[in-house]
Amino acid sequence: MKSISLIQFLIEERRAGRMNAELSLLIEVVARACKRIAVATNKGALGGVLGEAGTGNIQGEAQKKLDVISNEILLEANAWGGQLAACASEEMEDPQPIPDMYPKGHHLLLFDPLDGSSNIDVNISVGTIFSVLRCPDGITEPKAEHFLQEGTTQLAAGYVVYGPATVLVLTFGHGTHEFTLDREVGSFILSRRDIQIPQETAEFAINMSNQRHWEAPMQRYIGELLAGKDGPRGKDFNMRWVASMVADVHRIITRGGVFFYPLDAKIKSKGGKLRLMYEANPMAFIIEQAGGAATTGRERIMDIKPSGLHQRVPVFLGSKKEVEVATHYHVEADAAG
Repeated sequence: MKSISLIQFLIEERRAGRMNAELSLLIEVVARACKRIAVATNKGALGGVLGEAGTGNIQGEAQKKLDVISNEILLEANAWGGQLAACASEEMEDPQPIPDMYPKGHHLLLFDPLDGSSNIDVNISVGTIFSVLRCPDGITEPKAEHFLQEGTTQLAAGYVVYGPATVLVLTFGHGTHEFTLDREVGSFILSRRDIQIPQETAEFAINMSNQRHWEAPMQRYIGELLAGKDGPRGKDFNMRWVASMVADVHRIITRGGVFFYPLDAKIKSKGGKLRLMYEANPMAFIIEQAGGAATTGRERIMDIKPSGLHQRVPVFLGSKKEVEVATHYHVEADAAG
């Protein structure tokens, strides 16, 4: 079978009227930047990129050297291309405007430059997550409020996982597709088209160390999974937890499963652990386009009207039937008061 490169795929999508040339070029630029991040990640200790950067991000979290390097690579790559009006990074408090010396486009880009960076030093898969929005008409200098659009308005979303292979997973609202980096030729090649996540699963991903802090409906749901064949669910479940959202989601995209980062007593005041704009929305778009579901445990993630650039939310995503069960337990508990 003839291999199809990412560029060929994007041209096909343009010809089919599913995207414009500017969006196609933007995805090419992001993919090229991610290839540079893959090179830096692959060098590990030999590239001098491991360890702490000695700085903190807007979230108050210690930054790894690769966090900073990945952020700079994405900012630099997207500054001059002419496809963007502005971009926003999980690592920065405010959006980054496009320098005046360069042409501006009609798109807004949000990204988490290196998801799972706590795993960098131990050589576990990490990744980049991104989301593309349209810049509102008539806005030449976008501010934070112009990024605050519901997930349903996303034009494209994707992630790159830097693992044994470097893999890009993309959606433009017409299915979810996977591309694998061929290092010998330096191109992303289509490896799976129109991915479909199994509706049912017996595999879940969650940080069990937080169990004592969970709300009652989450305790109930996970308790039933752990009870296995002898419990109310009538089957055994396996737990898998990488603690790198990109790696956990990619496992679900590959073979099904569910990923949970529920509300708990420790993070309740923040609204959740994961960021709506940089992590939850793009992953929800990708998962839904692959036939899965994504909620906060109470509502569809992509229906949320964002209140802030760094807003956090609980995340339940993956195989549709399990997400529905866990969400039902939360909605039912709320109704019971």
